[in-house]
Amino acid sequence: MALFRISRMNVFGGQCRRWSLPQHRSISAQTAAGTADTQTGMNFQFSNEQLDLQQMTRKFARERILPVAAAHDKSGEFPWEIIREAWGLGLMNTGVPADYGGLGLSAMEHMIIAEETNYACTGISLAMLANGLAGAPVLSFGSHDLKKKYLGWLVEEPIVCAYCVTEPGAGSDVAGIKTKAEKKGDEYIINGNKMWISNGGMASWYFLLARTDPDPKAPTNRAFTAFVIEADAPGITKGRKEWNMGQRAANTAGVTFEDVRIPVSNVIGKPGEGFRVVMGAFDHTRPGVGAAAVGLAQRCIDESIKYAVERKTMGQPIIAHQSVSNMISDMLIGTEAARLTVYNAAWEADQGKRNTYMASIAKCLAADHANRCASDAVQIHGGNGYNSEYPVEKLMRDAKIYQIYEGTNQIQRLIIIREKLEKLNAEGM
Repeated sequence: MALFRISRMNVFGGQCRRWSLPQHRSISAQTAAGTADTQTGMNFQFSNEQLDLQQMTRKFARERILPVAAAHDKSGEFPWEIIREAWGLGLMNTGVPADYGGLGLSAMEHMIIAEETNYACTGISLAMLANGLAGAPVLSFGSHDLKKKYLGWLVEEPIVCAYCVTEPGAGSDVAGIKTKAEKKGDEYIINGNKMWISNGGMASWYFLLARTDPDPKAPTNRAFTAFVIEADAPGITKGRKEWNMGQRAANTAGVTFEDVRIPVSNVIGKPGEGFRVVMGAFDHTRPGVGAAAVGLAQRCIDESIKYAVERKTMGQPIIAHQSVSNMISDMLIGTEAARLTVYNAAWEADQGKRNTYMASIAKCLAADHANRCASDAVQIHGGNGYNSEYPVEKLMRDAKIYQIYEGTNQIQRLIIIREKLEKLNAEGM
């Protein structure tokens, strides 16, 4: 994908900017939001480049994604046209470094994109941005050759990839994974079933976690190995699209591995350290889930204000009733707080800090709040909110999964208290 300074492209409706960076430098290396200035301390402003990115993404999301969101929700059709346009604009695979053909944008810039696209449609945004989850382990732990091949593929073609970890009997309990990888010579033979895989039926390649130690009592940190494999490899079968409660534009499917041969060179990290690879990737991706939830929450606020200003009862707009205005105020309070936790987690990642604690807080807080926002938005709309002619019922269906995928919010709470106690112990308290 050619990279150049902002130029004009007629890609939808009016004029739109294609995003790129001068000299392949990440914005975070220049003036990332939240970076402490040596003279003024904390900074809560985006850089001019980040504001341009936000405006360009917002324009694309509201002019191209939002108008087709309801249709994709009803049909379940995968949004290939939107994906191709987003890829062409540089809104996908933004974390791929310049060394592998990407833009090398920071975590903060990914939060900007995630919030804006999820405002328009969480299902279409998931289809667009799920590459980040599958790509994160390759980026963080993969060899140079694997990065060049698989990350390079993402920026050379508008394809999607998928993260194959969850199984019918193993979700948050990663240690319960049954898919096996048996080493034979220079290959591993994979057998097992994966379930609830985002973009699973559409992916060109998979990140895969499998058990390599047959001993069921083997410690988790030595029992699993991470791999990357092309989706058209012999023995891989893609399942049917699941019809989910929400985010229906995205493809969710099972993937079966039957005597699939993976070369040793496709191991990500070291054999037996797959669990570490998975957990390390989540530190990078959970803030993005939080940003997505913030986008949905903001949409709930905007739809609620619009409706509450127009709808009248007892001779006045319902927003004039304190019970309604207080609900919207609570939505605003929680959304602003959640957004800041997301930015904090992203800032820590951009500073090269271990952000496990803040990543889980951001994901948990934003997901819970998005669900409250969606429920309150339906309540403010009354009977109309329960009808599919209004967008808030879709928002309510879409919101629920944020409390489930990439680790349930119950798991996030366990991580949060564990991280806090470890810090206190390290400080001698």
